[in-house]
Amino acid sequence: MRLDVGLGFALGVAGLHWLPELPPWWFGVLLLSVSAVPAWVWPRARWSLFVALGFCWAWFHACQLLCAPFPDALARAPLVVEGRVASIPSVEARRTRMLFEVERTWEADGTELEFSGLIRLACYRDCPTFLAGERWRIAVRLKPRHGSLNPGGFDYERWLFEQGIAATGYPRGRDTFERLDAGPGGYWLTRWRQRLAAHLAEVLDGSPQLGLIQALTLGERGALARETMETFTRTGTNHLVAISGLHVGLVAGGVFWLARWLWSLSARLTLILAAPRAAAIVSLLAGFGYAALAGFAISTQRALIMLAVVLGALFWQRTLRPYQALTLALVGVLVWDPGAVLSYGFWLSFGAVALLLWHLGQRLPSRDLWTRWGRAQWAIGLGLLPLLLLFFGQASLIAPLVNLVAVPLFSVLILPLVLIASLLSVVPVAGFDAPLRLVADGLGWCLHGLDWLAARPWSAASLPERPFWVWAAALLGAVLLLAPRGLPGRWQGLFLMLPLVAVRPATPGWGEVWFSLLDVGQGQAVVVETEGGVLVYDVGPAYPGGFDTGAMIVAPFLQARGIAHIDRLVISHADRDHAGGASGLLARVPAGRIQTGEPERLGLAGAEPCVAGAHWTWSGVDFRLLHPPRAEVGVDLKGNESSCVLEIRVGARSILLTGDVDARTEEHLVARLGADWRVAVLIAGHHGSATSTSARLLDATRPEWVLFSSGYANQFGFPVPVVRERLAERGIPSLNTALDGAIQFRLGPTGWIDEPHGWRARAGRLWSHRPSSRTQTQDQRTE
Repeated sequence: MRLDVGLGFALGVAGLHWLPELPPWWFGVLLLSVSAVPAWVWPRARWSLFVALGFCWAWFHACQLLCAPFPDALARAPLVVEGRVASIPSVEARRTRMLFEVERTWEADGTELEFSGLIRLACYRDCPTFLAGERWRIAVRLKPRHGSLNPGGFDYERWLFEQGIAATGYPRGRDTFERLDAGPGGYWLTRWRQRLAAHLAEVLDGSPQLGLIQALTLGERGALARETMETFTRTGTNHLVAISGLHVGLVAGGVFWLARWLWSLSARLTLILAAPRAAAIVSLLAGFGYAALAGFAISTQRALIMLAVVLGALFWQRTLRPYQALTLALVGVLVWDPGAVLSYGFWLSFGAVALLLWHLGQRLPSRDLWTRWGRAQWAIGLGLLPLLLLFFGQASLIAPLVNLVAVPLFSVLILPLVLIASLLSVVPVAGFDAPLRLVADGLGWCLHGLDWLAARPWSAASLPERPFWVWAAALLGAVLLLAPRGLPGRWQGLFLMLPLVAVRPATPGWGEVWFSLLDVGQGQAVVVETEGGVLVYDVGPAYPGGFDTGAMIVAPFLQARGIAHIDRLVISHADRDHAGGASGLLARVPAGRIQTGEPERLGLAGAEPCVAGAHWTWSGVDFRLLHPPRAEVGVDLKGNESSCVLEIRVGARSILLTGDVDARTEEHLVARLGADWRVAVLIAGHHGSATSTSARLLDATRPEWVLFSSGYANQFGFPVPVVRERLAERGIPSLNTALDGAIQFRLGPTGWIDEPHGWRARAGRLWSHRPSSRTQTQDQRTE
């Protein structure tokens, strides 16, 4: 296959996924018709036809999820679904998660709905034991494919779309489960993998390396601790624990070498079929078997297709140029799954192979194995550095050196021992499970070494967000530096990579406020940036299941903005939806001064009480605490009424954050500050509850905008209709994080204000959920 044809098809697939919305079907037909003309007139332009073909194929694949989505009107409605368990359930201390293939759906009154497809369920209590392939009838509450959307944060909706998941939800009430069929159905392979996972858990009961063994043998990483994954990320070795091209290639390569040697020992067999051709068949079967063991994950699908291309050329004795093989594999992967372009692993795996071919393919082979291996690690480390920083915000600086030793050790010793010991443990003979425990102990020692390296401050580097041209220039610079020696001017690639470290994110000027109300689900978190300091007001919730908005939303946002230190952290009060993420945030971004309305209940070291009248100024921006009153006033406030009320003023305009105080406290504030207390932007109290954002406060402050921080399809119905009606009566526009994602705006020293805008509208892509109802909000528990 010609390189331009394959790249044209890939460009068409990627182009569809870059669009903000799915175009109508006739657009693809028009594109196909227009591109066919130049391809017919001028054969060299046939790549344009393949661009159109790739676009149309990706459109058809995306339409399976987007053309008939789960309706917003049914978000959190009581439903009954019938179908099969479609994955190995992930069982944790307080939660069981699984994929469920819905075959039929009913409303609570028995009305059947036309909804089927893959959903993700999370069960939090009274959960039965699920086996893959079992058929169940479950009473559930579902919501469309929706997640928090913030600058610098993980795009949960993108991941759901990539996995083919149409909705998420949880079982409702008790007695909601009815097993209809215990057989595996079409999920016999998944059932077998689940039994093997249970067997490994029984053999390695209590071993901290259980998650690592399950990841290497079955591709199941649910049992891996977050700290362990962080270690692999900081040392650049996370590719070793995700079954991918490396693993499949190692297994296939080892089997190929062994099969060719054994086959060549028999003269009769070699007369029937040449040893290399026979080894190619056996090797492909071995790769297929290992990919099946991993559940045919997307990464193993890519590896298997690439392996089939290479071994097919060997079997049919065809001479394939390396780039032809790579192009065939690229097209094969995208034909099988166009959504693979959304996977970071897709770009990293194909990018790594392309870089190796580019850097080493035009060189004379070196006799020194370690020199060639060192060059390979240099090529991958430097070439993938811009992509790693773009995708994850950080990259390992020691990855080339660590992988120089880790990859050979892993390929020659660790992976074979893990697979052999796992297979031996299945043999029903006493003592055959001992090797697996020994291997697990050995892995523990290796992991301790990686932990030590990961703890070094110089092991990894993080970079804030950069303009797109910076990433493009850096990638081009890396490609130029890795070019063959005969290409003149390779050193100029250094200049192309300089913007990667020289360009910094824009920052506020004197007297400016850059305000961000983050989308943290049913909670609140605010970041206020000025030239003289950074303030964080509330940090969002944390849940027993492990979702911590401080660590997973607020900290990534600050890091993307290049903020390494919080000058002042104000936590309005100690309720979980406002303070739950504090520990997770502070573990990643330190804070100078911490204030809260409930210091004793919050329990953070060094936390001081908020006191009405406290005032400070940063670069022309005034901050003033209006509530709670001083302790000597004799008022003992707890819970919502202890919330720190903060006013941020620039010139004649101000921003008011009221936490969760109710209408009574709002009345006191209005009485104290006057009936002509003007506010430019008001953050609605208590997420839009009927007890806050009173008519008296709105009349006194006359805000230009009101912003709500609430969750999509939340169980409280925030913001409630009565509050929305108050705003409509006064003609006050509003935005809601549940519907608009993170909300950002700016205030200037001369009184100008940017109109608040939602991140969902600005950064939304093809897969982004665009709620059709302005009245629904989200229950973060389903995340």
